[in-house]
Amino acid sequence: MDGSGLASSGSGETSLRAFLKSSLLGAMALFGSVALPMAADAMTVQPVVLDLSTAGRGMSQVVTVENTFTTPLPVEMRIESLAFDEQGAKGTGKDPGDLLVFPPQALIQPGQTQTFRVQFVGDPGLTESKHYYVTVAQLPVKLPEGQSAIQILYNFQVLVSVAPLGVKPALSVTAAEVGKNDAGKPVPVLTVTNASKAHGYLSHGRLRIVEKDTSGKEVFRKTLPGPEIQQTIGFGLVSSGQTRKITVPLVLPVEGGTIEAQFTPDNQR
Repeated sequence: MDGSGLASSGSGETSLRAFLKSSLLGAMALFGSVALPMAADAMTVQPVVLDLSTAGRGMSQVVTVENTFTTPLPVEMRIESLAFDEQGAKGTGKDPGDLLVFPPQALIQPGQTQTFRVQFVGDPGLTESKHYYVTVAQLPVKLPEGQSAIQILYNFQVLVSVAPLGVKPALSVTAAEVGKNDAGKPVPVLTVTNASKAHGYLSHGRLRIVEKDTSGKEVFRKTLPGPEIQQTIGFGLVSSGQTRKITVPLVLPVEGGTIEAQFTPDNQR
């Protein structure tokens, strides 16, 4: 998308992390207009991506958390802003006060669901997109005195993005090359640039990828529609003014040669 767990016993702690796909996010993930659940034995969280506006009804949306435990589930909502580089988004650990989540905490009974309203309360004159993680954090349960146990705590990150009113994203593939995946197989590596002040998603359009060998002969052609992009790459978030590299998990027939790639947003079909 973009969750993490914490297992503790006595004074020792071990952290376990799993992230939403960064080309969502990630994580971002992890991580609006397409609502996918993130599930674990502890809870189900949906959606994992929210797109908010600076005014009107779009200023707020709800996140639903279901307790799939057989015991009550205490959770806390934590907010942090995001910073970007060419690899994607990273949490800053700082809450700038732009989002309000209500309720901030809840105790969810077994088999029950709780809705949390996420609302933008920042600058209505926003000039470029801003992004945040809202983390659904499971809280530890106080054990009876003299009793010890290992508690595994789950965190799920919801990506929240806010764009300026009336501005559309402008994503384009500005470079493409043949790279290698973890198995050493040739795959397309795309450089995607967003020239707009509003964020966009690769999964809100389609990608056409063509490979030619060293003689110029076409040896591969494939068009990925939005749903397939989401399944193979992730949401493919590209923030305002951002350039990022995205590896597409399609094995190419030859290692040499060149790649041509084009992105077409949904509204230009």
